[in-house]
Amino acid sequence: MKKIIWSFIIVCSLIVIVFFISAVSGSLKVTIGELISGLLSGTNENVAIIKDLRFPRLIIALFTGAALAVSGVLLQAVMKNPLAEAGIIGIAAGGRFVYILVVSLLPQLFFWTPLFSFLGGALACFLVFSLSWKSGLSPLRIILVGVAINATFSGLGQALTYFVGFSSLTHATVSGLSLKTWNDVDVMVLYSSIGLVISLFLASWCNVLALQDKTAINLGFNLTKLRLIVSAVAVLLATVATSIAGVIAFVGLLIPHIGRLIVGTDHKVLIPFSALSGALLILVADTIGRMILPPNDIPASIIMMIIGGPFLIILLRKSERIHGN
Repeated sequence: MKKIIWSFIIVCSLIVIVFFISAVSGSLKVTIGELISGLLSGTNENVAIIKDLRFPRLIIALFTGAALAVSGVLLQAVMKNPLAEAGIIGIAAGGRFVYILVVSLLPQLFFWTPLFSFLGGALACFLVFSLSWKSGLSPLRIILVGVAINATFSGLGQALTYFVGFSSLTHATVSGLSLKTWNDVDVMVLYSSIGLVISLFLASWCNVLALQDKTAINLGFNLTKLRLIVSAVAVLLATVATSIAGVIAFVGLLIPHIGRLIVGTDHKVLIPFSALSGALLILVADTIGRMILPPNDIPASIIMMIIGGPFLIILLRKSERIHGN
């Protein structure tokens, strides 16, 4: 128990530290003391600029990481697959495609784009389930089908961008956290908070899904209902993050595995820990991307690919010892 408590304390402390380091770093620099006093007084022009330009980016990074990490936990519980992750099995790409479609045809519906993205992600999730099912869910089949679905929706999204040819779509199709506004924060915080809160109440169901199907059924649980509800929340979290921040892969793959090593497999602890750890990971990735080659801005999605690619290879090589629950 002490290890779990200290793990939460350390992660929360690191989030605060990295947040302030990221806020005061960049072309416009202030000290942490000046930042805090400027936020309280509202008289420091540099702090006001930082508040409008950097704070939305930092807040979105936190919620994006939390949403993607928890989505990965939920998907792995549903599919009993340690490699299940929205960016790998096509859910993020499906949500992103519908997002681009709405932005290009109905830009006035921007505030509702996460809901449209959810429909695209739900379609991709349904296709993965239906095409992978053959007397049960095969982990290998899920990944293979998911890769195919991911490639299909990614191709459709890119084709739509070239076909429409709107310059306004350039920003919409780039996976990054730059140029975010407080309007983006409002959308991100609203929808992701709903998904994160609901996911906390689904922890006991995720523990049930970790059991053998026969055992869970004998205990009186409707596994189809459980899988549908948990999958819906996972899709919501992944597509909300994708619609605002773009496709950032591997977060939902890395964090759940690290979380199980640190706090165990009980989802009542794993879900909140994964949310905090995911928030920290994306915040660190975005901060590194801003600071490594200034004034160039390397998107967090690229940093995550560099980190996540080798991690996925390691998981594949050791897959016979990984159970994902």
